[in-house]
Amino acid sequence: MRPGMVLVVWKLDRLARSLKDLLNLLDRLRGMGCALRSLTEPIDTSSPLGEFVLQMLGAVAQFERSLIRERSVAGQIAAYKRGVKLGRKTHSIGDETIAEMRHLYASGGFTYPDIAAFFGVHASTAKRLITGKSSRRKMPVLSAYL
Repeated sequence: MRPGMVLVVWKLDRLARSLKDLLNLLDRLRGMGCALRSLTEPIDTSSPLGEFVLQMLGAVAQFERSLIRERSVAGQIAAYKRGVKLGRKTHSIGDETIAEMRHLYASGGFTYPDIAAFFGVHASTAKRLITGKSSRRKMPVLSAYL
C-alpha cells in the first residue's frame, strides 16, 4: 500500500484474530500513511472518532470470542465427563491388515505412500499404523482443564 490509500474490508473480524493483532495492523497502516474502512461497520480510521470506534469494536469482538471459547471448552469437558468420545473416529482397519502393512514395509520394497495407496488410506495414516506412533496429543486444548 502507498500513502493515502485506504484498506477496505467487508467485516472487521475478517481482518485480525485478536485486538492486539488489529491494533498492530492499524499502527502499520498509520505508519504507511494509510487508513482502514469497513463496509459493514461504520469504521473509517481516517478520523480520530473512527479509530476510537475501531478499538472499541475490536475489544468487544475479542471479549465475545473469549466467551465463545470458554463455553465451548466447558461443553467439551462436560461431554468428556459424560463419557462421550471426542475427536476423530478411530480407523476401522483391523489388526490383521496392520500386520500385513508392517510386513510389506519391513520387506523393504514398499514405501508408506505405496502401502497407503494399496490399502486406500492416507500416507500419514499408513505411517502411524505401521510405526504405532502418533505425533498428536489427545485433546491438547482440554488437557489443561481436565
